[in-house]
Amino acid sequence: QVQLVESGGGLVQAGGSLRLSCAAAGRTFSTYAMGWFRQAPGKERELVAAVNWSGRITNYADSVKGRCTISRDNAKSTVYLQMSGLKPEDTAVYYCAAQPTYTSIYSITTYDYWGQGTQVTVSS
Repeated sequence: QVQLVESGGGLVQAGGSLRLSCAAAGRTFSTYAMGWFRQAPGKERELVAAVNWSGRITNYADSVKGRCTISRDNAKSTVYLQMSGLKPEDTAVYYCAAQPTYTSIYSITTYDYWGQGTQVTVSS
């Protein structure tokens, strides 16, 4: 069992930066692959970035490549999403999620645990 709590969202101007954090409770955090998803109003939830259990393998949505960095600190049971060059189209609720293996990372159905989400709003 893994409980996930996101933080770090907020209102930021276009071009600004935010760092999202996702703190996990549970002894097995370090064995899980982690993903950051987002969902804008009226849109499907989509993967932003994912990282494998060790942090050595990462993947990003094309829309955020070069602007976002996912990382994790297994000692702190936390995964981060550093976002820069934010655009109004990045406005969404951002969720972190955990899956036991780094497979089909873009599919929401492969993730076993989800956080409650944190709102990111980018003003133009």
